[in-house]
Amino acid sequence: MVCPAASQLLLATTLLLGSVVAPTSQPVQGQAGEGPGQQLDHESGAGDSVLVSVYVQLEFSDKTWSLAHDRALTIPPALAASSPRNLTGLNITTDCNVTHTGHSRCACRPGYRWSAHLCSRRTSCSSRDQLCDCQIFSHSVSSYCQLLPPGPPPSLSSAPTVPGKLSLNSQQQKPGDKLNLTLFTTPDATSLTWFLRHTENDKYTVLRSGTQVSLSSSHGQAILSISNMSYHWSGEYLIYFEALGFIWKLQQVVTVPLRRSEVAPFPDQLSISCTASPGFQLSCCFPRTDLVYTAAWSPRVGSQVSLLNRTDSQCLLLDVQHCPEANTAYTCELDAHGLAPLRRSVAITIIQDGDIVCPEDLSAATWNVTKAGHVAQVPCPMNRTGMMKRLCGPDGIWGPIQNNCIDMEILALYEEARLLQAGQGKPSKRVPQILERLQERVEKASSPSDLLKLLGTVELLASVVAEVRTVLNPSSLEDLLTITDKVLDMNASSLWTPAQAQQPSMGSNFLLAVETLLRSLSPKDQPFSFNSSNVLLHRQVLESTFADDYKISFSTQPPLWACISKYSLTPLVHSGANVSVTSLVLQKLNHLLPSNYGQGMGALQYATPGLVLVISIMVGSKAFTQAEVIMDFGHTEGNLHCVFWDHKLFQNAGGWSDKGCQAQEANDSLGTQCVCQHLTAFSILMSRHTVPENPVLKLLSKVGLGTSILALLMCLGVYRLVWKAVVRNKVAFFRHAALFNMVICLLAADIWFLVSSVFLPGTPDLLCLATTFLCHFFYLATFFWMLAQALLLAHQLLFVFHQLSKPLVLSLMVILGYLCPLGFAGVTLGLYLPRGQYLREGRCWLDGKGGAIYTFAGPVLAIVGMNGLVLAMTVLKLLRPSLSEGPPVEKRQALMGVLKALLILTPIFGITWGLGLMTLVEEAATIPHYLFVILNSFQGVFVLLFGCLADKKVQEALRKRFCHTQPPNSAISLVSCWLQGFPRRSEGTHNLP
Repeated sequence: MVCPAASQLLLATTLLLGSVVAPTSQPVQGQAGEGPGQQLDHESGAGDSVLVSVYVQLEFSDKTWSLAHDRALTIPPALAASSPRNLTGLNITTDCNVTHTGHSRCACRPGYRWSAHLCSRRTSCSSRDQLCDCQIFSHSVSSYCQLLPPGPPPSLSSAPTVPGKLSLNSQQQKPGDKLNLTLFTTPDATSLTWFLRHTENDKYTVLRSGTQVSLSSSHGQAILSISNMSYHWSGEYLIYFEALGFIWKLQQVVTVPLRRSEVAPFPDQLSISCTASPGFQLSCCFPRTDLVYTAAWSPRVGSQVSLLNRTDSQCLLLDVQHCPEANTAYTCELDAHGLAPLRRSVAITIIQDGDIVCPEDLSAATWNVTKAGHVAQVPCPMNRTGMMKRLCGPDGIWGPIQNNCIDMEILALYEEARLLQAGQGKPSKRVPQILERLQERVEKASSPSDLLKLLGTVELLASVVAEVRTVLNPSSLEDLLTITDKVLDMNASSLWTPAQAQQPSMGSNFLLAVETLLRSLSPKDQPFSFNSSNVLLHRQVLESTFADDYKISFSTQPPLWACISKYSLTPLVHSGANVSVTSLVLQKLNHLLPSNYGQGMGALQYATPGLVLVISIMVGSKAFTQAEVIMDFGHTEGNLHCVFWDHKLFQNAGGWSDKGCQAQEANDSLGTQCVCQHLTAFSILMSRHTVPENPVLKLLSKVGLGTSILALLMCLGVYRLVWKAVVRNKVAFFRHAALFNMVICLLAADIWFLVSSVFLPGTPDLLCLATTFLCHFFYLATFFWMLAQALLLAHQLLFVFHQLSKPLVLSLMVILGYLCPLGFAGVTLGLYLPRGQYLREGRCWLDGKGGAIYTFAGPVLAIVGMNGLVLAMTVLKLLRPSLSEGPPVEKRQALMGVLKALLILTPIFGITWGLGLMTLVEEAATIPHYLFVILNSFQGVFVLLFGCLADKKVQEALRKRFCHTQPPNSAISLVSCWLQGFPRRSEGTHNLP
C-alpha cells in the first residue's frame, strides 16, 4: 500500500526474468500500475532470460516498512505462454524527492536519462541543467528515466558514449586569433546550442551569431567560429545537441592570455620632489582570467607589496617607502605558465634643485609638485575608473584638467552590451536588463566620457535589437524613454560640447538608436503612451475597421500636430498585418544634433531647431516609410524650411535635408504647415538670412566665369606679344611677373570651378575631391599673388630709392604665391578629410560647417584687408599736393589719378571679395549677392582691362605692333587704332609701377 508519509520515491524499470520457477520469500515491492507505463518494452535475452521494462513505484516512509504485494505483475503474452519465470534482478532508474510544496524532483540514476521529448515538455530542476537530468513533476510522477544506448544498463562507474566528437583548433588562443570549434556527429543531430562557461564566476552564457561569433552546421558538422579572441572569450565551451532520442553534451576548455595593453599601471609616469614627498605608491591592475598570473614589481628595495582583489580585477600595489636618488623605472611583470611575461614600466623622474616645477594644487584633486613638461595623474574618485591628467607647462603653470573618469557601472553596461552585440547572451533577456540598469545610472553621468559610453550602450542595444528582431515590453520602452529624457536635460557646455568634439556623429547615432528601439514594442502591448518634460510618445494599433486620417497632437510650446492621410493607411490596414503608428516628440535637441545642412541648404543661416517629431509606421515587423504626412509646428516667425534628419549625410554623421518636404500655407492662414512624402525625424528650420535658389544668380555666375576665362586667355596672349617691351626695368618686371602669375592661377581656378559647377555634381567622390583641392589651391594662389603685387607697390611708395635684388624678390614671390597656398590646401585636406568635413554635401567645394571653408575665407579676407590698406596708402600718395592748395587743373589731374588707381588696383587686389562679408551679415542679402557674383565672376575681364590694357607701356607696345606708329614726335590719331577709347595718362598724373 502507498504510505501517506512517503518522503522518497524510486522508479524501477528493468527486471530480469529467469526460466526456473522458484517461489520468492518476498513478493515484488510496491505497485505495478495499469496503463501505458505498465508494459513498456521487452527484448529476448540470451538463453532462457529476457529483459522486461515495467513501471514499478516504490514508496518509503521514515519508519520501518513491510513489503506487501498489491497486485500481480502482468507478464507479456509471448512470455506467459512459456514456462513460468522468476524475478532474478531489479535496477533502479529514477530517484525522486518530494518537496514541502508537493512537487517531485526526479533525477536519473547512472546510465539513464530523461528523453529529449520529455525534456521539451517538462521543467528542469536547474536552468543550467541543459541535459535535464532532473525534472520537476507537479503531481504524480508519470514517467521515468530511459536507458542510455547502447546495450544493457551500465555500471555506476561507467559513462555513456556520446555520439559525437568536438574538435578544437588550439586550446590556448593568442589574443586576436580566430577560434574554431567543430562538432562531428550523426546527420540526424538537431537542436544544437553553444554555451560559454566563465570558470572564474561559473557563469553560463549562450552563444549566437554576432559581430564576432559565427555559427554554421551541415552534413553532420557544426562549427563555432569566434574572431579577434580576447580574455572575454576564455572559459569552457559546451555544445548541447539531440541525437538518438537524448540530449548530449561535449565541452572544451579554451584559454586566452592577456594583452600587454590590458595590464594598466598607475600612474604611467611620475615626477616627484623627494623633499616634499619622501615616498609614493604605484599600482598594476589586470583583469581576472582563467589563466593564473603571478605579478611582481621590480626593484623592490625599500618597498612593500600588497595585493588588492576586486570583483573583476586584481591590483598589485607597490608602496615605495624611500624616494630613489636618481631617475628610476619601476616594472610590473605578470607571469603565467608557458607564456612570455607581460611587462609595464613606470618612469619616475626626480625633481632636482633648480628645475622648473608646478606647485602643489588642491583644486578638484590633489596635484602634487610636478616637473615642467610632465603630466600629473591622480586616480578617479570612488566608483569611477580611469584617471585625471594635468599637464605642467614649460613655464611652470598648470594646464587644464583632462577628466577621463567613467562611472564603473556605466562602463560595465557598455562592455556587456558590446559582448551582447558580439554574440554572448540572449537579447530577449539581456536587453531589458541592461536598459533597466542603465536608466538607474544615467543621472550619475558627470563627464563627457560618461555621456559617450552611455549613448554608445544605447546604440549597441539598438543594433542588437534590429539584428535579431527582439521584442521589448512596455517596461523596457519606458526605461529607454526615461534615459532619453534625462540625456536631453544634460548640460550642453560641460558634457555635450566636449563629447561632440570627440565624436561628431554621437547625436545622430543616438537619435537613430531611439527610433530603432521604439519599433520593437510588441503589438499586444499597445496602445502605449509616455509623457515627460522632453519626451512625448504615443503609439497605437490601427484596427481593421480604421478608415479615417491618423491625427495626433502634442501639448508642446508651441503646440504641434500631425496628420497622415487615410489613403496612405487604408491599404496597409486591409493587408491583414498588424499596423501600428508611433509618434514621438523630442525637445531640447538644439545641442544634440550638429548644424549640418544637405544639398541646397549649406549657404543658409538657420536657427537650430529644438523640437523634432519622429513618426514611424510598422506593418508587422517591417517599417513602412512611404506616406504623406502633414505637420504643423505652431506659429513661427521668419522664413521657414521644412526638413527631416537624414542619418546618411556627411559620411553618416547626419544632416538636415529638405528632399520630399515642402512648406505650405495652412488653410486657416494662421501659420505654415510642412508636407513630407516620407516618414522619419522631422523639424522646421527658421532662417534669418535666407536667400533662395536664384537661377539668375547661377546664370550670371556661369556667364561671368566663361567671359573671365576668355579675357584671361586674351591677357596671356597680349603678354605673349608685348612682354619684352614692358619689362625693361626691374620694377616693371616685378609688377608684370606677379600679374602674369596671378592671371595663370585665376584662369586655372575659374576653369576648375566652372567644370565643377556645370559637369561634376553627382560624380564620384575622388574626382570631386581632386577638383575641390585644385580650386582651393589656385584661388588661394591668385590671392597670394595679389598680395605680392600689393607688397611691391607698398615698397615702392615707402622706399622710393631702395633697390631690390631680382633673384631674392623672385624667390620670395614664388614662395608666397605658390608654396603658401599649397600649404593651406594640403593641411586642410589632411585635417578635415579624415573627419568627413572636407567636401560640401552635393557640391565640389569646401564644407561650410566643419571649418574647412575658413581655411579659404580666412586667408582671402586677410589678404583683402591688407591690400585695402595698400590701396588707401596709394590714394593718399596720389592726393599730394593737397587739393585745397593746388590750382583747379592740378586738382582735376589728382582726382583722375585717384579714380584710375581705384579702377586699376581694386580688381587686381581683389578688394571686391570683401563683399563676401556683406552676404553673411546683411539682412536682405539679395543686393550684396548680385554685386558679389557680378564683380567676382567677371574679375578676369577687369584684370584684362585695368591690369593689362590700361598700362601705358602695354598700350605703346601694342600700337607699335598693330598701328605702325612713327617715332614719338609724330602725331598719329588713336581713332584708327583698336585701342581707341582708352584715355592717355596726363603728364601730371603719377604713374603706377
